Amino acid sequence: MRISSPLLRSGATVAAVAALPVALAPGPALAGPGISVSTTGTTVSVTTTACAQLNGSWGTASLLTSSQRDFAQGRQVALSGSASGQSAAWSGITPGTYTVIVMCSNNSTAGTQTVIVSSAPSPSPSPSRSAAPSPSASPGGVMGGLGGAVRDYGTATLVAGGALVGTGVIAAAWFLRRRAKPYRF
Repeated sequence: MRISSPLLRSGATVAAVAALPVALAPGPALAGPGISVSTTGTTVSVTTTACAQLNGSWGTASLLTSSQRDFAQGRQVALSGSASGQSAAWSGITPGTYTVIVMCSNNSTAGTQTVIVSSAPSPSPSPSRSAAPSPSASPGGVMGGLGGAVRDYGTATLVAGGALVGTGVIAAAWFLRRRAKPYRF
């Protein structure tokens, strides 16, 4: 007679299922050993903690268009900051896809990341007699985004996402419970 422990067998599966949402959760846009690129309107900025000061310089950051392939071809800006963090920024950037490369003063690459600059949305006229807040200004929203893009999601999105996660957890538990039962003929 074979005795198996379905609890041990399903424990690894439950751990893997529980870790999946954490692995897929959106987070800050990081690339390399520590560069973070963000966009605000037509401004692109990069921060890092990977560079050390050498001969009074932290390094240089370069913003390349999609047709440029070399660090030297991009718009270069010297990094400024302190030992706790360095940064650079470019303003007046036209919409498009760009690559940011950070080179430390010791000629090592701190990181490379692609960023999309979108056109600023045109302001919509608001009704003068209504003082109701916009749906994106509702409390309890969820900030989400990828690659520096950020959007405020409202309560309906939060509820729908919670329902999907809950359904997934229930389905995984049902599947594991069914799988643990011995076959009966």
